[in-house]
This record gives sequence, structure tokens and C-alpha cells, in this order.
Amino acid sequence: MPQTHSTLTRRSSPSMTTGIGITALFLTGIAMMALVVERQVMQEVVGQLATQDGRHELALEVARTSRQRRQGLMERPSLPANTGMLFTYDEQQPAQSRFWMFKTRFPIDIAFLDKRGRVLSMETMPPCTRQREDCPRYPAGVPFWMALELNAGAFDAMGVEVGDRLEVDL
Repeated sequence: MPQTHSTLTRRSSPSMTTGIGITALFLTGIAMMALVVERQVMQEVVGQLATQDGRHELALEVARTSRQRRQGLMERPSLPANTGMLFTYDEQQPAQSRFWMFKTRFPIDIAFLDKRGRVLSMETMPPCTRQREDCPRYPAGVPFWMALELNAGAFDAMGVEVGDRLEVDL
């Protein structure tokens, strides 16, 4: 009987160790996949702002997920000329929706767009590196489907007005 017990112990011990190892590998794999999903790379697209002054090509990062939209342009030192971030939503956002500049280090212009890319309203927002509670929030003032952020002054330089249109394939 002691030999049987000893034999059973020896046989079950490697199996248990193997099972624990496989479980650990499985959980590590799931954790790594979660990190990949969490840090989804934003899609990059080329868009054109069609204005009375002409067409202005922009390199855009598209923030589609709530996590990407929350991160926005936070912590970046600057934004190269003719580049921006396009926030997209699966449903129309209410006029009370607000954007803020918490941890955003440079001023930006923001335009709120309808589903077809038509500019509905625009705002310039200064940087806010203060405490979270001290950063102002800027309401869209109109229901919107997308928001476009560029360097402050870019809309004026391109002659962008309400009614102009962003053309982009998403």
C-alpha cells in the first residue's frame, strides 16, 4: 500500500505541475491579449477639409474606442502641422457633450461634425496642465457624430467655416 501511494504521488505530481504551468501560460496569454486590445493602435487616415479657400489635406489619427477618445492628445508635446485627431462615435452625441484639455500641453482647435463630416461648430481650447478639477470643459453646443482636433489657428489659416466639410474614408 505505501508503494501504491508513493507511485500515485509521483505520477500525479508532474501532471499537477504541468496543469499549473499550462494554466499560467493561458492566463499570461489572456493578459497579453488584453494589453494589446487596451493599447489599440489608432487608425491613421488621410482626410481633406473642403473650404471656400480650397482643399486642405490632413493626416488624421482616428480615435474610435472610448479608451482612445479619453486619451486623445494628452501628454503629447506637440502636434505636427497638417495633422490631427478625429474622434468618431457610433451614435450621435448630445450638444451637452464636453471636451477638455486635461494634460494637453498645447492649444488646439476643435470642430464638431455631423455624420457626413459637415462642420457644425468650432472652438479654440487652451492647454490645461493644472489639476484635473481646474480644467474647463468645453461643450459642443450642437449634437455631433465626430470631432476634429487640430493645432490652434489651423482652422483660421485654412479658412474653415461652419458648413465646410471634412472628407475622409473611415
